[in-house]
Amino acid sequence: MKEAARQARAEGHLIGFVPTMGALHEGHLSLVRRAKQECTRVYSSLFVNPKQFGPNEDFAKYPRALESDCARFDQLKVDAVFAPTLEEIYPSGFSTYVTVEGLSDRLEGRSRPGHFRGVSTVVLKLFAIVQPDFAYLGRKDAQQVAVLQKMVRDLNLSMQIVVCPIVREADGLALSSRNAYLNAHERRAALVLHRSLEAARAELIAGTRDSLEIQNAMRAVFEKEPLARLDYAAVVSADTFEPSVHVGGASYVLVAAHFGKTRLLDNMLVEPARADSSELDFHL
Repeated sequence: MKEAARQARAEGHLIGFVPTMGALHEGHLSLVRRAKQECTRVYSSLFVNPKQFGPNEDFAKYPRALESDCARFDQLKVDAVFAPTLEEIYPSGFSTYVTVEGLSDRLEGRSRPGHFRGVSTVVLKLFAIVQPDFAYLGRKDAQQVAVLQKMVRDLNLSMQIVVCPIVREADGLALSSRNAYLNAHERRAALVLHRSLEAARAELIAGTRDSLEIQNAMRAVFEKEPLARLDYAAVVSADTFEPSVHVGGASYVLVAAHFGKTRLLDNMLVEPARADSSELDFHL
């Protein structure tokens, strides 16, 4: 992989990179399509990273579909797929980790201790191997994207992260490899994630700017869904992921919940429509 990327750079190619854990869905493929539009070489990775899973999480059963994933990448004419072994990424004696302090401790970091350390470590290794000009990430994992953007800035990496829209099913459920875990009842219940974000949007359109009122409206939606166990509903600054008291500048409305043994998350980005306007744009 390093030699292929080195040769591409020597030939003057613009390299786009799409890191994934596989079990590909249309959300992943949308990242590849965007990269193909903007770059002359596109690489992707398939690696289920054990360092970002907690001891009681789903590393062992996380869906793996190397052959079909490679076939889907081939259909999109990805120039190379990097599918390293565990030993290649974490050789014997590996002991170096990357931590983005502050951002990594909130929300997802609090619910999943050590998760972002594992994400930052493996993604920095992938970036060092591929050395892309652009890396394409989906906005569904908004906090993860923010952590990696800060890592890139703090470590002066010569690349840019491109954040792409969430891809959803027709009924609003955000695409996730973990959706495959849901049974039919849980799948219907999972729509409460999207409904809670719609409730937040309705509050904001009605003029509500108090974050507590918005969160209460989201919790009220969850109270009507017995198969959902809410982890958090939060309104945070889009830059720092610190809790917002009042929705003013760019903000994220975030939600995470359990459906049976499956944990899913979703979000909505809220931004001022214009610098001189009180109107808002909503990105679901």
